Amino acid sequence: MAKKTRSGKRGVASKKASKKSASAKKKPSRVKGRSTAKPRASVKKKKPTTKKPAAKKRVASKKPASPRKKPAEPTVRKREPAATPEVEMKRLQREMVKLANRLATLTTRQIEKSSDPHRSLFDPRGDDDLWQSLESANSGPLPQSAVRSLIRGVLSAARREVKTQRVAYLGPPYSFTHLAAMERFGDGPDLCPVNTIATVFEEVNRGHANYGIVPIENSTDGRVVDTLDMFTRLPLRICGEVQISVHHNLLARCSRGEITEIYSKPQALSQCRDWLARSMPQSRLIEVTSTSTAAQLARDKHGAAAVASRQAAIEYDLQIVADNIEDNANNVTRFAIIGDEVSKASGKDRTALLLQIPHKPGSLTDALSAFKKNKINLTWIESFPLRGPESGYLFFIDFEGHVTDAGTKRTLEELKELAVRLEVLGSYPRSEIYS
Repeated sequence: MAKKTRSGKRGVASKKASKKSASAKKKPSRVKGRSTAKPRASVKKKKPTTKKPAAKKRVASKKPASPRKKPAEPTVRKREPAATPEVEMKRLQREMVKLANRLATLTTRQIEKSSDPHRSLFDPRGDDDLWQSLESANSGPLPQSAVRSLIRGVLSAARREVKTQRVAYLGPPYSFTHLAAMERFGDGPDLCPVNTIATVFEEVNRGHANYGIVPIENSTDGRVVDTLDMFTRLPLRICGEVQISVHHNLLARCSRGEITEIYSKPQALSQCRDWLARSMPQSRLIEVTSTSTAAQLARDKHGAAAVASRQAAIEYDLQIVADNIEDNANNVTRFAIIGDEVSKASGKDRTALLLQIPHKPGSLTDALSAFKKNKINLTWIESFPLRGPESGYLFFIDFEGHVTDAGTKRTLEELKELAVRLEVLGSYPRSEIYS
């Protein structure tokens, strides 16, 4: 009986305790508005935060979703690969052809629209001014001679479209006179080689050629007698000049020790006489009509050599045994362009005349004093005996100035009073020295 009472009491007590604990959980006690119950460590009230809803996974639907437009990407130009040298060279060559044709077209139009097309076809002063301007613009590596040759070929071809000119020169081809003719006229005109200086004058005098070109003076050998003599015979004028540096070379098809004969024209052998005497004493010197003829003989005959130009070596397939053998390093030949052209004053001119004065004491002094009085600079004077029974001399005189200059006019008037014969051979622009 006692056991039941204890268990019964325990049961009642446990029930009361469980009710208290339950009520304590439901209604915590408060003191002055604050709860006396300590909050559980595991349960903390957090302030409500606004969270972004998590992105929902796209679920494939029956209707396809519209594609989103991508932002436009910036355009980037692709760099072209660098051109190879061969491609660049071909491009430049095509461009040069276009430019050359354009220059030729403009040149032809300018000549045709000129008030005097004939004078525009032959303009030595204008050509020389052009070469000087090109020289200042040329920074290399091409030499000036190559630049002149390039432009001259275009200009001469353009002038040929307007009129084909015929130029006689002392040949054969690739003589120094031929090189001078190409320097002045290019290869556009018909360049006609003849055998003698006299034939050049006759071709121009008969109207078979528009111009002729002949050597007139060399800085080593002086005057060319045949040229001066022809001016006394035919009424032709000097309308231009060409000055070129003359470099002689020993050409052959054999070794230097095998050379037994050396051919060239008299002037070329004379301009190399010291070198030949020192360097080739065993060889016999033989004079021929031109350096080109000498080159032909050197090509065809074993043991023969020629004194000629580099161009002749190329043309006749000869080796240069020795180069620049001229005794004077500044060897220059002046060539006269002859015709019936009257050149206008350019401000840089030269005048040539033939003068015969009485054969008596003081005549030459009186004549030369006229030049001094009018402050005219003489550049060349040559004398040669008169032909026939008459005694005396004929003087070939070159001086700076043009016949239209006031000082030149006064000088010529004074010379007329003293002269037995006075002929103005022409006023023409002075040429630069070309190499």
